[in-house]
Amino acid sequence: MILVVLASGRGKRLENLTKQKPKCLINISNKFTLLDGISRNFKFFKKVVIVTGYKNHLIEKKLNFKNLVFIKNKKYFNTNMVESLFLTKNEIKNEDILITYADIFFDTKILINLIKIKKNIIPLKKNWYQSWKARYKSLTKIKKDAENVIVRKKKILSIGGKIKKKLPKFQYMGIVRINNSTFKKMHKFYKVLGMKNISFTHFIDKLIQNKVAEFNFLSTERFWYEVDNKKDLTYLKKNINDHLSLAKKATLV
Repeated sequence: MILVVLASGRGKRLENLTKQKPKCLINISNKFTLLDGISRNFKFFKKVVIVTGYKNHLIEKKLNFKNLVFIKNKKYFNTNMVESLFLTKNEIKNEDILITYADIFFDTKILINLIKIKKNIIPLKKNWYQSWKARYKSLTKIKKDAENVIVRKKKILSIGGKIKKKLPKFQYMGIVRINNSTFKKMHKFYKVLGMKNISFTHFIDKLIQNKVAEFNFLSTERFWYEVDNKKDLTYLKKNINDHLSLAKKATLV
């Protein structure tokens, strides 16, 4: 299996913190960065492909692992993560892939569990409301930022829409496991779709609605957090230390 890390963006909402470096290189604990959190998982994969963009040389300088491939999205300013994903097609070949955003920090066991499952599957955060409440305080702001997710049994029926009334049970986490055959179908659909700026969740939803692919979901309450702005960064720094020590002990069994 190949790990694909999507790390092309700058992170403008972090303002001055990303003027000199991309979001994934922001410190979250002493000199430990979001990218350090991701790289702790590299040992579990046959190959790691990182799609860079903004100040790509800083990411390349920081990482030194075997079987690590860098691909630059030269159009990162005008495209989105979906475009970055399909730039990896020549490296993927016939392997299944696990995709992760580069601006999240999570319990390593989430990825370990996904590696063992041989399906298209998306982990969904179950106890998500607590962290969103700490970030945004008001319900109005939470509904504006969070996305609707509709599931039935073990399958995702819809994802990425606006929350209208009732809060969903789950939230998308920026992590997806995809079989190789599905990856190829997704790429063909993306070329026909012609939407270079489509968000990842909206793209997944279009795949589902057009019956291009089905996605199961894995409910998890394990630690996970995304960093969009300075408030997010402050919250993560306050809650990260215990999870860093657990990550160091994680092994694939």
